[in-house]
Amino acid sequence: MRRGKEMYLMAIGWMYVVLMVALVEALSSNGTVIGAVFTFLLWGVLPLAIVLYLFGTPARRRARQAQTTEATKAERVGSVDSAALDPDGGGHPAGHAVAPEREKP
Repeated sequence: MRRGKEMYLMAIGWMYVVLMVALVEALSSNGTVIGAVFTFLLWGVLPLAIVLYLFGTPARRRARQAQTTEATKAERVGSVDSAALDPDGGGHPAGHAVAPEREKP
């Protein structure tokens, strides 16, 4: 978990730097507000979104595997319960456990 916290701390730091660069560009005599917006988007938001997506892939993979494992466990538990109630697995209601004694005519 520590790695994820460091990743977000670096992301916050990078966004701070990009925000300051965009602010300086917007307030400088040669800069424009449009240039500052593009600086913020192209230096900050877009690269950071790509990096966070790529570094978040292992966590998403672990979550997906945990979900499938949980579903498999629930499926197994359900099949065990149904097997206990339906010993032959045929899905038909159980008749008598012992066949009736046949009488000779």
